[in-house]
Amino acid sequence: MTELGREESAKKDDRPASGLVAEIVRLLRKKQGYTQDQLGDLIGWTGSAISAVETRAQPVSDEMLVALEPAIGEGLGVFTAARQYILREKFPKRFRDYSILESEARTISTYENFVVDGLFQTEDYARALIGGSYPPPSEAQREELVEARRSRRAVFDREDPPYLELILEESVLRRPFGSLSILRGQLLALADDAALPHVNLQVLPLDRALRGSHAGDRGPMHLVETKDHEHVVYMEIEDQGLLISQPAAVSDLSHRYARIRAQALSPDDSLDLITRLAGEMA
Repeated sequence: MTELGREESAKKDDRPASGLVAEIVRLLRKKQGYTQDQLGDLIGWTGSAISAVETRAQPVSDEMLVALEPAIGEGLGVFTAARQYILREKFPKRFRDYSILESEARTISTYENFVVDGLFQTEDYARALIGGSYPPPSEAQREELVEARRSRRAVFDREDPPYLELILEESVLRRPFGSLSILRGQLLALADDAALPHVNLQVLPLDRALRGSHAGDRGPMHLVETKDHEHVVYMEIEDQGLLISQPAAVSDLSHRYARIRAQALSPDDSLDLITRLAGEMA
């Protein structure tokens, strides 16, 4: 097998839910007597798109899953049930375990020092950020990652949404990706999120270290209270994800996070800064 072939095989093996859905599509399509072209016509896709899903050349999109349910789902709800698993597989592998914790969390407390946290990113901001990364993704990979990142916003719509706390370095609010217009849209979206009753947003000012200390100097972190009231910390560095659950380590990081929060501007002052910066970009 060539190196490319091994990479493609590993990628497919890394997505078991996509493989199962591909087989279900093929079996139900044949059971109901459709060709790939006929099924494509029925749901508004091409026959080649159906073929790509069945052969796992291209993972099924969320939109196609929605369309497949009434077309060939036979009232089973299998394609509806598959949506959350397919979306999860579109995350980078390092992020998948954390994504489950995030989707069910009671509390998420985040500190970011370079970019807006993915949970709060607008679609335009996410697309510019992901598209400009290295190595550059293909257009299909970029859109898949944008779709997965935006799907995380589902926690905002839960009946019992988690308490969300976000602390951003002021430099994040001034760092454009794509264009100043995209950044302004992101700032306005942050202001909207900050107005929600279960969201607390604070900014760590640029001149914080002039006061003699800066507790955020060791980088970003996510502190999570799980649905079972356990506490874990998630961190990323250079495409590596780390979940920390040892109580002593979680306690130390929680204390550091508390210090960062104490050094940040108040929520009201933070919101004033965000709206002022957005206004300056109008």
